[in-house]
Amino acid sequence: MDTKKAQEKKDRILAAAEEIVSQKGLNDATISDISKKAGVADSIIYQFFKGKEDLVFSIPEAKFNEVFSQLDEHLQGIWDVESRLSKIVWFHLRYCDMHPQYAKILYFECLSNKDFYVHPGYEVIRKYAGMLLSCLEEGMATQRFRADIEPRLVRDMILGFLGCELMGCLAVGDIKSCVPDLHDFMNLVMGMLAPSHTQAQDGKAERILQAAESVFAEYGFQKTKVSDIAKLAGVGEGTVYEYFGTKEDLLLAIPEKHFNAYSDGLSEIFQMHNPLKKLRRYIKYYFSLFSTKRDFLRVFLIQVQLSRSFYGSKAFQAFEQFFKFADPIIEEGKAQGVFRQDVNTRLFRYLFIGTFNNLTLRWFVLDTDKKTDKMQAIDKITDLLCSAVSTDRDVRCWPTG
Repeated sequence: MDTKKAQEKKDRILAAAEEIVSQKGLNDATISDISKKAGVADSIIYQFFKGKEDLVFSIPEAKFNEVFSQLDEHLQGIWDVESRLSKIVWFHLRYCDMHPQYAKILYFECLSNKDFYVHPGYEVIRKYAGMLLSCLEEGMATQRFRADIEPRLVRDMILGFLGCELMGCLAVGDIKSCVPDLHDFMNLVMGMLAPSHTQAQDGKAERILQAAESVFAEYGFQKTKVSDIAKLAGVGEGTVYEYFGTKEDLLLAIPEKHFNAYSDGLSEIFQMHNPLKKLRRYIKYYFSLFSTKRDFLRVFLIQVQLSRSFYGSKAFQAFEQFFKFADPIIEEGKAQGVFRQDVNTRLFRYLFIGTFNNLTLRWFVLDTDKKTDKMQAIDKITDLLCSAVSTDRDVRCWPTG
């Protein structure tokens, strides 16, 4: 078969599959439906694809070759890292707005199937994630973004938001298109990423304590060198002694900091008035609640939440009531001046749920991340989400529960 003609035929099959599957879904669409739409015999499809699932999983791969070419062109001449990050997010939202059939297939048929995550088609998602990660790492290296973030964690939060945003448009009906939300979303992202004015000075003691805790835990007090702690904290060795005196004083400062924080939180355990503390508690409760029910999580994240029928069911109404619990906390914080007035409450909800979905999917369903300290990651996620809405950019603190 002539190479050019073969490619044209393959493209027709992919286009037909996109149209048919976006309307009927993967289960109800048949090879005959697709071949008829493409104007080919059923057997021709099997010359290019192993079967219906392989065909549908190949749609993102075919699309993204075109997408990345366009995105690279859009990024030309954009020098500041914040604008490039915004453009990468914008491009995905705009592409899905302009190609809703493709968006439905990506989220409802591909990402809802565990087999897709080991299919070659998933590599294009990895490539897009890599572009986000490179942008975040560059921002940290040039000091445009906070130095204490974990870029992979933030990347996963952004990807999680994009998924929830598309669900809000395609399934829930909260919005008619996604691009208009870009400004408010980047407002949340920069709330997480922008260095605080006090970080360079006041943040030193906290960075030293966190670094010391990590090094002491790994090597023990006797084998720990102050120079190793200083290196991990990003300060000079003399700065460690300036803040904490001796190595033993530094060791004792760790439980002092923890228990003071725990004690401060005890007074509000049963009657909590501070919206920021309420938000922290809600985020951790949400993670802990689902994380202890692994079987339910495995069923819900892929089989239920990415199912079209879920969004018109009573189950979704119950879920919606639960995940909107954070909304009055955000509004209360805005009313008290603790949270910024320009925070979009709905988009924060998307960011939070998307973060939870993306991380727990990787941790507990796909089981592709065995090294991450999940409790520590949840603490960092909580800090980032609080930074996204707080009027005080430097809200990073040792957990109070």
